[in-house]
Amino acid sequence: MRAEYVEAVLDVAELIPSGAVLSYGDIAALLERGGPRQVGSVMSHHGSAVPWWRVIRAGGQPPLFHDAAALVHYREESTALRGDPDAEHPSWRVDMRVARWNPTEPDFGRIDAIASRLHAAEVPPPDAPAHMSEPHDGLGA
Repeated sequence: MRAEYVEAVLDVAELIPSGAVLSYGDIAALLERGGPRQVGSVMSHHGSAVPWWRVIRAGGQPPLFHDAAALVHYREESTALRGDPDAEHPSWRVDMRVARWNPTEPDFGRIDAIASRLHAAEVPPPDAPAHMSEPHDGLGA
């Protein structure tokens, strides 16, 4: 995965305020690149230095195999939850309707700057072959 994409995903994750979340797909949409799987891969391999618990699956489930650690953060940050995490057989998730981050205009300015850096890094050199000018989503032909 390209370093510019990794950096962009992590930069957006760092913008998410305490108590709020975005889905993997939300971040891909904000960057206008990749998709939920690509963002998930970045977070899985490189996300430990950012608030990883704030980037979750669209259904509100915490990152796989990190639900206990994420729950500690959600409680510290008063993130809205659904279900009972303290039940004998806990079944809970983040309440996406309440906790999904709704960026403000200044936040969108920061996100746009991150996306612009990513998009600028994709521009091929002027002497590059024509096939290099088309964006590549990593899925193959």
